[in-house]
Amino acid sequence: NDALRVSRLDPGQSSSVAKRTNVRMALVDERLARVGKDVAEPSGVLAYDLIQGTLVRWSSMMDKSIPDPPTAVLLHGILGSRKNWGTFARRLARAYPTWQTCDVMVIPHQSRKGGLTTVASTALDVLKLVAQLRITPRVLVGHSFGGKVVLSMVEQAAKPLARPVRVWVLDATPGKVRAGGDGEDHPAELIHFLSKLPKEVISKQEVVNALIQQGFSKDVAQWVVTNLKPAASFGASSSFSWVFDLEGIAEMYQSYDETNLWKLVENLPQGVHVNFLKAERSLHRWALEDIQRIHAAEELAVDGGGGVEMHVLEDAGHWVHADNPDGLFRILTSSFEGF
Repeated sequence: NDALRVSRLDPGQSSSVAKRTNVRMALVDERLARVGKDVAEPSGVLAYDLIQGTLVRWSSMMDKSIPDPPTAVLLHGILGSRKNWGTFARRLARAYPTWQTCDVMVIPHQSRKGGLTTVASTALDVLKLVAQLRITPRVLVGHSFGGKVVLSMVEQAAKPLARPVRVWVLDATPGKVRAGGDGEDHPAELIHFLSKLPKEVISKQEVVNALIQQGFSKDVAQWVVTNLKPAASFGASSSFSWVFDLEGIAEMYQSYDETNLWKLVENLPQGVHVNFLKAERSLHRWALEDIQRIHAAEELAVDGGGGVEMHVLEDAGHWVHADNPDGLFRILTSSFEGF
């Protein structure tokens, strides 16, 4: 798109941006900032797309005294990718040409030597990336697993935050993960089934057929195989492999299920505004107690100088940015006005 500037970094690529040192950002933990050059060491695991509006004239290699433009960080959910946000991010850049968005890939990796892929570790990786790029997010948007990650970013960040930050948690709650009812696709069962498939498959259609036969919906089956990439070619035949590490995916989901961030939501630091968005037709049920607790947190946040707000996206299932992008855009724009 000639109207936008897109910078992209995939794992394994070298970048002078990643070698910047001594960075102190509003969303970087104080203990990270004290590490000095370690803050800017490449995490080596996160790919990203940096999409800039037409009025943005800034790069991370410019003079550090020049302030970065307002930035939104977008995180996908489990079994997703940064491509989930591509169309939406470009729409934001066209509507708000002074903004830039950073769409981060948070799929599990095999380079975390001896460590687990958790909500907290993923949040820390994103914070390191933010420091490497020398950007200060004004808006954090996370879908599903990514929703808990953005909350964990705030939990691990320096307090009080140097600037106001608006956080969007899309179709996820701070605590217990509640799977859908009978006849709906259960993420844990889907991940378990995928882990039993061969690491390389001959065709995407075979995987679709296997998933449908196992009882998963056609829509979910067709979406899952978008995570298959060509692996090798032998004459006329070819094979596909997953873009993510399935063992890491299982770790991510377990952490997603076990991570409880209610304490943060009910004790927000000043300058943080958390918005929860519930999809009207979500596959993941929201219990009445979750909704009541969020509304109670709204009252607590006002007294403490923060903010909590609940939204409902009509005519949308769990995949909010695909089911109702127009409605999602209208709701999110409140965080982009006024900068």
